[in-house]
Amino acid sequence: MSDQASRRDFLKTSSTAVVAGSLAAALGPNRAVHASGSDILKVGLIGCGGRGSGAAVNAMRAEDNLQLTVLADAFPDRLQHCKDILTRQIGEKYQVKDENCFTGFDAYKQVMESDVDVVCLCTPPHFRPMQLRAAIEAGKHVFCEKPVAVDPTGVRHVLETVKMAKEKNLTIVSGLCWRYDYGVRATMQQIKEEKAIGDIVAIQENYLTGTLWHRGRNDDWSEMEYQMRNWLYFTWLSGDHIVEQHIHSLDKSLWLNDDVPPVSCTGLGGRQVRTGEQWGNAYDHFAVCYEWANGVKTYSYTRQMTGCSNDVEDYVLGTKGRAQVLKNSIEGENKWEYKGDKPSMYDVEHKELFAGIRSGNIINNGEYMCYSTLLAIMGREACYTGQKITWEEAMNSKQDLTPMAYAWGDVPVPAVAMPGTTKFA
Repeated sequence: MSDQASRRDFLKTSSTAVVAGSLAAALGPNRAVHASGSDILKVGLIGCGGRGSGAAVNAMRAEDNLQLTVLADAFPDRLQHCKDILTRQIGEKYQVKDENCFTGFDAYKQVMESDVDVVCLCTPPHFRPMQLRAAIEAGKHVFCEKPVAVDPTGVRHVLETVKMAKEKNLTIVSGLCWRYDYGVRATMQQIKEEKAIGDIVAIQENYLTGTLWHRGRNDDWSEMEYQMRNWLYFTWLSGDHIVEQHIHSLDKSLWLNDDVPPVSCTGLGGRQVRTGEQWGNAYDHFAVCYEWANGVKTYSYTRQMTGCSNDVEDYVLGTKGRAQVLKNSIEGENKWEYKGDKPSMYDVEHKELFAGIRSGNIINNGEYMCYSTLLAIMGREACYTGQKITWEEAMNSKQDLTPMAYAWGDVPVPAVAMPGTTKFA
């Protein structure tokens, strides 16, 4: 995308026709074998930060016949750091030539023009909708980190892309990694299928943790570069930490409710510790109550502060007992604890992604990853505005956090939301 072109324009023209017939056939699950005469699947990484480097390593562990062949990032130094890490960690599977390293806002487009079969999308969440659309239009299978958007406009765009992926028989595996954890899966089965705690009465989601990294400020950086290098603290880039991090907890709450969205939510939050300008416009704590149509409520708490008591757990209260999802245990009438294997969920999600491509049993996590993202966004907006937000209002909102242009220069410093004053579009 050119510096002058905006994501807003991109989203307005997002209903691109899906090419059917021969193209769809060419993009089937075994196209790599037919295209190159080899069973090697080639992988491209977009977003070379810590999570992107980690995702590339996890992907290469999935099976033997894989190669990483393309890298892309907004910043050359981040790409070089990623190269240094991956050449050591994945050995001969690292097959990235210098001419297949791309930087800048448009770098993702060049990945789509390459011969990779799978792309890992690991950039800041703001860019996910446009990059996911480009991948599916280019016929690539996708590993898509969470969240999938930072505003409702982006969520709706991704929902369209998810439908396109289904029509093209292309993979979308979500980075909502707890859905791939064996212990969590077994615990969910006990709760949802075996009814080990009876009927669910209420859920408490805690993501109370410390602060994350900050890259500082360099006098040579423009305001756009500063914000992108410290993207966690700018809502337009990260969605704020309720969306970027706490989504893991909220996704399990959605899962417990059969992936059916809630009716509404109310909440409170603010900046009590991280009040300086270096923290952008992000809050440091949120508390949200979500209510489902059947009366079940989720009480959701997330905090990023140092020196405080931490707790990351999903507490599920039922008529016959209580479950702790991450602890993989149930107390009450049907006491239970998971004793099975515990491979890395980050490895499992990639193993299942590539197994699905090989077998033709294509995975598409698209709908729940969109719903979990919107669940987090509506909670953020309930806190930002101080108002009750319904699912219908959130899904139909015209909120679009896109900057006027993607360019290395001055951009506005977003204002901190003030409950009772800030409005939800």
